[in-house]
Amino acid sequence: MGSFERYLSVWVAIAIVCGVALGNRLPEYFELIASWEFAQVNVVIAVLIWLMIYPMMVQIDFSSLKEVGKKPQGLLLTLVVNWLVKPFTMAFLGWLFFKGIFADWVDPKTASEYIAGMILLGVAPCTAMVFVWSQLTKGDPNYTLVQVSVNDIIMIFAFAPIAGFLLGVTDISVPWGTLLLSVVLYVVIPLLAGAITRKQVDRSDDHSALERLLATLKPWSVIGLLTTVVLLFGFQAQTILAQPQAIVLIAIPLLIQTYSIFAMTYWVARKMRLPHNIAAPACMIGTSNFFELAVAVAISLFGLHSGAALATVVGVLVEVPVMLSLVWFANRTRHWFGAV
Repeated sequence: MGSFERYLSVWVAIAIVCGVALGNRLPEYFELIASWEFAQVNVVIAVLIWLMIYPMMVQIDFSSLKEVGKKPQGLLLTLVVNWLVKPFTMAFLGWLFFKGIFADWVDPKTASEYIAGMILLGVAPCTAMVFVWSQLTKGDPNYTLVQVSVNDIIMIFAFAPIAGFLLGVTDISVPWGTLLLSVVLYVVIPLLAGAITRKQVDRSDDHSALERLLATLKPWSVIGLLTTVVLLFGFQAQTILAQPQAIVLIAIPLLIQTYSIFAMTYWVARKMRLPHNIAAPACMIGTSNFFELAVAVAISLFGLHSGAALATVVGVLVEVPVMLSLVWFANRTRHWFGAV
């Protein structure tokens, strides 16, 4: 785990402070950037999101799909949690807190946007950081790759329908054209580009050329993430300064969701008698989110200044320290699962 992954929350926090300060000091520049749109997609943000997502997609080895039939229980657990449980519990918690518990503190329109951002986080299973969590829990790297690859393929077809259904259930207008465009732009095209790149570059058995390419791309991915955070909080600067409690309000249901999903999945994995090197990564995949995709879609659907965009970025701030605490717990309870 490199310094970036280890201190991601610190870098994101610094980017948030910089974004709020610059947005409050130089609002006209952020308004100019916000105006650069094509088909409801901000061009600058789209480029930055691509910088984040593309290196992750290059890491996916779809030849690993031939291993799907081996040890199917762990894969089944991941798929059930990611697509049949997590999106719906996230939507419920969003509705419970922002239409109920926090209703007196947030206006109805903003509350709906916060719920939408949470839903988009819940429907986007993690792609890249899962490899970090798997490594830290001594997970089976090949099996983790199978799980991520299958989830990415399912995401192409399931993300838009599930997100659209849940957004509709929570009485949020769904611009289907924009949602489908977002899936193509931020999932299908990067996935295809990553697969083509990997095929062209990874021609040696030792993966040396691929590793060199990923080492080159990684700094750009970091730059894309942090610049996106600066811009998003710059766009939201005046709102945040007027209502700083918004970050705390959004973080509370996200924390409850993350710990609850992990506890449920970990308990089921133990009951299924999965080996720890499969159970731990399966639980991490089911718990964490593909926040880069959620951010991109939230911006496309609701705009740069929206509460939905803010909610997805708060997800970045919350996720890393929480996931590290879950890694610690998983390692401390390895003996619950017996010998591998």
